Amino acid sequence: MTVRFRSRPGLCMVLMLALLLNACALLQPRDRLNISVIGIEPLAGQDLELRMAVKIRIQNPNETPVDFNGVALNLEVNDQPLAAGVSDQRGHIGRYEETVIVVPVSITAFSFLRQAYGLSRAQSLQGLPYILRGKLAGGPLGTIRFTDKGKLDLPQPGTLGW
Repeated sequence: MTVRFRSRPGLCMVLMLALLLNACALLQPRDRLNISVIGIEPLAGQDLELRMAVKIRIQNPNETPVDFNGVALNLEVNDQPLAAGVSDQRGHIGRYEETVIVVPVSITAFSFLRQAYGLSRAQSLQGLPYILRGKLAGGPLGTIRFTDKGKLDLPQPGTLGW
């Protein structure tokens, strides 16, 4: 059976309908990625800047893989901005897989002083709230944003043996 269209608008309508149906099939509901901070290590800094390497574990609990071509992070401690960083690393997280990525972040002298002042007024160095906000850029699904929240327990002054 051959289908013939008498006009171009009819052909265009059929093609548009087919594209829309295909696009709807791609928009499956996705679970959020599980992100957790698993380590922070010092890096060499410059002048009035501290540098740290933040290790994060990303778990993909979805049927479809996640591809990314850039990462951005912002870290707040005690409700104050502390560090920010970006990386142009690329990656692939398969379906029901996980990966660990390392993102260098910078802490400015002003951020450090603001944190020191806030900590000097704190009743305790235990249970300080932190929020890590970030995004994985690129891939066919666009940018994926994420947030990780938790509490930090810092050592009390005088317990480090200095």
